[in-house]
Formats: sequence, structure tokens, C-alpha cells
Amino acid sequence: METIVVHPENKEQSAAIKAFLKALKINFEKHNDGTYNPAFVEQVLEGVAARKAGKKGVRVDTTNLWK
Repeated sequence: METIVVHPENKEQSAAIKAFLKALKINFEKHNDGTYNPAFVEQVLEGVAARKAGKKGVRVDTTNLWK
């Protein structure tokens, strides 16, 4: 058995793919996980919360950034 990942561009394509799979009696799963890794999202949200709590973020010396 193999896994096929499909990326429909709109609702019409999604509906057509689902109808096709149902007609062929092929099991499928729908996932709305989003495009970002959950660990990355957690880190970003922690940073936002830290900034709101008044903590300073990472400072980058832009004058020496590309040296």
C-alpha cells in the first residue's frame, strides 16, 4: 500500500477528489493541520508571550550582520 498526498487548490477540486475516491471505495483521511510545524508554532507563541510580559528579545547587531 502507498500513501498519496494531494493538494487541491480550491473547494471544487477538493469536492471532486473526494467524490472520485468515494466512487472507487477508497478510504481517505482529511487533515487540516496547517502548514507550520507545531513545535515551531509553540516557540513563536512563547516568544510573543515573553514580549508581552516585558522580556527583551534577542538583540542582533545589524552593523556586523553580514561581516
